[in-house]
Parts: sequence; structure tokens; C-alpha cells
Amino acid sequence: MAESMRGLKRSHRCTEVSNKNIGETVTVMGWVQKRRNLGSLIFIDLRDRSGILQLIFDENCVQAEGFAKAETLRSEFVIAAVGTVRKREGAFNDNLKTGDIEILVSELRILSEALTPPFPIEDGANTKDDLRLKYRYLDLRKPRLQHNLKIRSEITTLTRAFLAEEGFLEIETPMLTKSTPEGARDYLVPSRVHPGNFYALPQSPQIFKQLLMCSGYDRYLQITKCFRDEDLRADRQPEFTQIDMELSFVDVDDVIDVNERLLQKLWKDILDVDVQVPFARMTWQEAMDRFGSDKPDTRFGMELKDVSDIVKGCGFGVFTGAIENGGSVRAINAEGQGAMPRKKIDALVEFAKTYGAKGLAYLAVNEDGTYKSSFAKFMTEDELNALVAAVDGKPGDLILFAADKNKVVYDVLGALRCELAKQLELLDKNTFNFLWITEFPLLEYSEEQNRYVAMHHPFTMPMEEDLELLDSEPGKVRAKAYDIVLNGTELGGGSVRIHQDDIQEKMFETLGFTKEEAYERFGFLLNAFKYGVPPHAGLAFGLDRLVMHMVKEDNIRDTIAFPKVKDASCLMTDAPNVVDEKQLEELSIAIKIAQDKQEEPTE
Repeated sequence: MAESMRGLKRSHRCTEVSNKNIGETVTVMGWVQKRRNLGSLIFIDLRDRSGILQLIFDENCVQAEGFAKAETLRSEFVIAAVGTVRKREGAFNDNLKTGDIEILVSELRILSEALTPPFPIEDGANTKDDLRLKYRYLDLRKPRLQHNLKIRSEITTLTRAFLAEEGFLEIETPMLTKSTPEGARDYLVPSRVHPGNFYALPQSPQIFKQLLMCSGYDRYLQITKCFRDEDLRADRQPEFTQIDMELSFVDVDDVIDVNERLLQKLWKDILDVDVQVPFARMTWQEAMDRFGSDKPDTRFGMELKDVSDIVKGCGFGVFTGAIENGGSVRAINAEGQGAMPRKKIDALVEFAKTYGAKGLAYLAVNEDGTYKSSFAKFMTEDELNALVAAVDGKPGDLILFAADKNKVVYDVLGALRCELAKQLELLDKNTFNFLWITEFPLLEYSEEQNRYVAMHHPFTMPMEEDLELLDSEPGKVRAKAYDIVLNGTELGGGSVRIHQDDIQEKMFETLGFTKEEAYERFGFLLNAFKYGVPPHAGLAFGLDRLVMHMVKEDNIRDTIAFPKVKDASCLMTDAPNVVDEKQLEELSIAIKIAQDKQEEPTE
């Protein structure tokens, strides 16, 4: 039977009690982690969000009723205990912050009983993810997840304080806004008052924060939810949180400076890690050429080498064909892996195919200097020697080659070097390599839409020296855009925005919008720009990814209280789900369910 806590007030969280409190009477409350009954003594490990504290029930010191009550306690019962702090009489527990003390209980109240949990409430328990997420409220009791959410809270608190000191104002922007289908798919919200019309949940506060710059707010901050209806992976969720900012009268270096100092403070204050500023910078083109990725992991080598010039006249058609079709041949050197079994190499080939490769060529350098290769018979010894020299190969190395269009080659080798680094345990989670990627392409060509689309968004400023290329070679125009990358993950990104009418009109024209179409989609912003707009720039961090790196998790799901799974559903609440017909009628919505193709009649 659950009891009231009337008359009791918690005096300490579990790990707030220390040997400084020895002899004092304290009141603690929390969940039963474990019970050990030794006959005349009962030990209880009490858990709250701060950690674990040992309670002891001695039949000589507790009323008979209280001792009998202690015998009924089971895992996850919620209790209140009043008792005296004393030094542990048994062995100290060095693994606990409170390992040198215990509470001799004089009064016990059972505030809530509990069913047996479907899995142990402890770190390291081997529980399937689906079960963990179905009972997320139990999963969140585990110390690891409580630690992660505590760090998340510290990050937002420190960020707000730091940016307030830098002159930022925290301003909220709308959650219900207009759909502007440039980028990922929107989540749509039907309007009851305006039948047949829809709001969109924001993919970012981009337009509103630019309007705030037009309104003279100078420096804006918001820690806000954003929504994108896209496929999920380890570092992506349909709803996520951004640390969003915008600044007026600034250029690239100003935005980079304030954010480097913010990250430096977070890493020092929370992790006690000294991060050196300024961070390294690398252009987008250099990142792609060296690492095959615009978010390169620089904790290890295995950089890409372009060997197109060496093989352009060789007898291997896979290589020459790729070059003749405007592509390239590039390689990475997996040092010391020359003896890798063929079965493992075949697995790497299959991995490469998932990134668009038709195959993967390899060249192993044997310890005696001879070669074992999938294509050696098509090449001269001089050509093979030149390939090995180009990647600084030596006896015992394994060289892997991709030949195709540049995008495919970059994607394949960029992913392959990271996969190999994982397999070879080259990734040190205690190393934090921050890197700015700059000078992104302004545009990328969409085969599906048969036009250029903005790589970031249509308000990104081109580099001034490339403006003249917008008419002649739009694919070569670089943007004043920048991403902050940490250990192969994009933590955030931003750009200088267009604030001149003529450049914005030219940008829309390049994207294939007529003036009327541009005003139909973004008229409120373009009209605002007619009333005096300052030069401005901004950046947004993905808070979930930031936390993921600081707490050294592999999945952002473990940094979010109530995440979604791969199909964007919530296993705990069973969302999304059907709604009442009456609700649909009020919204003027009819559901049309696609019918399965009828089976052909059989004779």
C-alpha cells in the first residue's frame, strides 16, 4: 500500500550526502536499485538522478513494523527514508561517490510499489533497442542516460549565458509557418479555420531570423525544435533541436570567432578539455579531394590520392573508361593490411557497392615487395610501382581503388576509409578534431528537377569574386558558407546571407524561379529587404549531435529524452496513429488508403 510523504521533506539527494554529514539525521527519497537481506540486517541501494546511496535496516534499531516493511521492498519501489549518516561498517565501495558512508534508517515509507521491470535498470544491460524505447521512461532511469541529459542541460545553460554576454537576444519564432519546398520534405499541419490549407512545421527558423535582422535586433539566439520529414540514421531524427543564431554587420570571420570561443568554453567547463583556437580551416574542394567527404574525420590518415594521370594510358579498361567518361581513379592506403583475407576484401567490395561503386580494385604489397592484385595483369611493372609510390605504399600495405564519376569515387572512398578506421580501431573518442569547411559550391545540379538547386538555401551569398560566373558557369560558383565539423560529424553550419536585391534576384533566376514565383514563395522576406537590410550571417548547431560527441555516444537517440525510431515512429506512445473521423471532418480531410493490387483469379 502506497503511503503519503506528508510531514517529510527531502533534505538531500543521494550523493549530496557525504562523510561531512556523519552523525546527522537526513531524509532521502528515490528508487530501490537492489535489496540484500542478511537476516538481522537489510541493505538497500537507493537510487536517484544523482547516484546511489546505501541504506541499512538493523532490526535492533528500527521498529518491527519498519523492518518488516523493508523486507517487502523490491527493485524500483519508490521510498522515503529518514536515518542517521554513519561511516560504513563493512568494506568501502570505491565505485560509488557515497562508498564510504551509509544511512542507518529509523523511518521508512513506501511511496509507490512497482511491477518487475521488463529489463534491468542498470548500465550495460543487454536489452534490445525496441524494448528500451517501448519502456523509455524506465530506460531513462539508467545512470548513463541521466548523465547524458544532464550534460545536455548544462550545454544549453552555458550556451545561453555565453551568448547573452556576447550581446545575443533570445527570441522565439513560429512553429506554424508557410511551406517553402526547397530542401527536405516538410511536416504539414492542416488548418481547421482555413479548410484545404496547411501550415508547415519549420525545418529551421531561417527566414524569421533574417527578418529579425531586418528589424534591427542585431544578434539573435534561439534553442529551438526543427522538423524534417526525411529518412533517419544514427545522427538524424525527424524532430531535432538547433542552437540557432544570426548576427548583423558581420562577415565569415566574425561568425567563426564567436562560435569557436563558445565551443572552447563548453569543452573546458563541461569536459575540462582545453580546445585550441583558432580551429583549422579547409575548403570544400580540398576536403573532397583529400577525404572524399565534406565532413572529414581527420583523426587518422588514409587520405585519398588521385592516380588518374598514372593509369590513364594503362590496359585496365575499368580505369581508363572512368577517366574517358570525365571521372577519375583514386586510391586509399590501408597501411599494414596487405595480408587481409580475400573474404574480408570481398566484404569491403560489397560495402563499397552500397555507396554506388560498381566494384573495388585492390593492390596488396607483399612483405617481399611483390604485388597481389585484382588488375596487375593489365598493367606494367612501372605502372604498378608508380601507383604504390603515389600512396606512399610499403611492404604490408593494402591499396584500394575506386574508378567512376568523381561524386561516386568521393562517396565510396570517403565512406570506405571511415569503415576501415572503425574496423582497425583507429578512432579515439578522447580526441576532438574541430575543423571548419569553407567555400562550398553555391549550387548543385539536380538531375531529377533538371535545374540547379541551392546546396544550402537560396539566401546564401556567393563569393564576390565568383559572381560573374552565375551566368556562364553556375556550377563553379562558391558560397560564403561554412560548416563546423568534429571527428567526421557536421556539428553545425551557416553562411553569409544575400542582402542586395540584384544578387538575390540573380540567385532566383539561376535557380529557375521567375520573379513572380520568387515573390509567391518568399515575398514577405523580399519585401522586408526593400526597407533597409543590414549585411548579416548566421549559423546553427545541431544540439543533439553536439551532446552526442561530448558524452561519447554513437547515436543521437541516446541524447534525446523521447526519440523516434528509424521509421519516424514512437514505440512508447505508438505515434503516429489514426484519429477520430470527427477530427478529420473538422479539418475537411478525407483519407484515401491505397488498395493492394487484387490477386489474379486462379483456375
